[in-house]
Parts: sequence; structure tokens; C-alpha cells
Amino acid sequence: MDLLGKSAIVTGAGGGGCGRAIAMRLAAEGAAVAVADVNEASGRETVRRIAAAGGRAEFFKADVRHEAEVRALVAAAETTFGGLDVLVNDASLAIFPETSLDDWFANVAVDLIGAMYAIRHGVEAMRRRGGGAIVNIGSVSALCHGGRESQAPGYDTAKAGVMRLTTAFGPQAAREGIRINCLVPGWIGSPPVKAYWESLTPEQRQAREVPSVLLGVEEIAEAVVTLIADERLAGRVLVWWNGQPPALIPIGDPGYVRLEPL
Repeated sequence: MDLLGKSAIVTGAGGGGCGRAIAMRLAAEGAAVAVADVNEASGRETVRRIAAAGGRAEFFKADVRHEAEVRALVAAAETTFGGLDVLVNDASLAIFPETSLDDWFANVAVDLIGAMYAIRHGVEAMRRRGGGAIVNIGSVSALCHGGRESQAPGYDTAKAGVMRLTTAFGPQAAREGIRINCLVPGWIGSPPVKAYWESLTPEQRQAREVPSVLLGVEEIAEAVVTLIADERLAGRVLVWWNGQPPALIPIGDPGYVRLEPL
């Protein structure tokens, strides 16, 4: 897909993390971008930066936990830009560590249920458009099955659900010309993560299983554009461990290396 002249929604596009970088990259590629976030000031700052770089964007306040707000977001983007071609589900509450079941459910509500609402209404809009591309954002923290205690089981559950949603619904959507893929990154150098990473010595990083290098938000934006643009990819999961090149999970992969007898 060539992004020139296309329209896109990026959820969670305020702040200094991946959402803003993705929105700015899509605009630089020629797309009109609906910047969606719960934080109006941060979202409008993203729009300002896009406009300053010569791109086109509008801010729409939306809390993806509420289906009515997601429905309104998609409708507003269609009205403003004449349709919807691209959806990036980047909105994430990312409570870490989770200290209560309320945190558990809050992470699931945003990262999984919010993405499902966006896909539901985004797909309907893309049907009217004749096709489109959706990118979900997972996390490598959701890839491991046991053996390591999770500090955010709700978050990891949500991200695992997003990945499975991609592979389960992807083939069905592809029959209608809508490609759904998922990017599963490792540690990303967003401001809070970078601050924590920089506070540690190399020895502390190794002891705490913190990677020696971080992924940049611009690198994440580049990977998202690749998943949008590559017409061969539908229902695929692109995993990007820190310090390694991104790679696709093979089709039909069972999700484990081996099974142990009881």
C-alpha cells in the first residue's frame, strides 16, 4: 500500500512514545492522520508537529475502553478525511507493575478490548473503502509460557490476545482486502523506559534481564510502515527482540519449542 493520499487512525498517538512517532511517520509518507488519545494536550502537540513538518492531521479525543468513543472516532475520521485506509492500535495503559486485580483488568480493557473495538469499527469503515491495513502492537513479554513470574499478568494476557486476534481474524479479513498484522517489539526507548534503562549499570541490566540496547521509537514506526505497505503480509506476527533483526513467526507455528511429558 502506498500511503500517499491515504487516511489513517493511530490510537495512543499523544505523548513521546511510539504512537506519536508512528503518526508522524505516516504523515511524512503522505497520509492524513487522525491522532487519537485521551490526553488532549499531548495529542494536539502531535498534530502541531505533523503540521510543522508539512503533514496533515487532526486530533480526536477518544478513550478506547469505551466502544461509543471508538465508534465516534472512526466516524469522525471518515467524515474528516473521506474514508479510512489504515488503523494502528497503539493505545496502551501499560500499568507496570500491576499491584491489584483492578490494574489487571485496566490493562486488558485498553490493550485488548480497546483494540477489538477499534478493529470492529475500523473494519466496517474499510469495507466501505474497499480494503485497508491494520497493525496491532503486541509485546515480547507475552511470548513466554511460564517459568518466569510476570510483573503485569493483565498486560501480558492482553498482548497475547492481540497477537492471537491477529492470526485468527487475519485470514477472514484478508478475504475482504483488509490486511491485519501485528508488531511484537521488545523494550522500546520511550521516555520512561529510557530513563529507567539509563539509571542501570550494564551489570544491573544483565542481572535484571534488561536488554543491553533499546529499540528506538522511529524504528518501531518504520516497522509499522513495512507491515502496512507490504501487500504480501496478512495475519502475520513480526517479532523484534532487542539486539536482533525483526522476523516473522512462521505460519502454522504451534507457539512452543517442544512439549514435556507429564
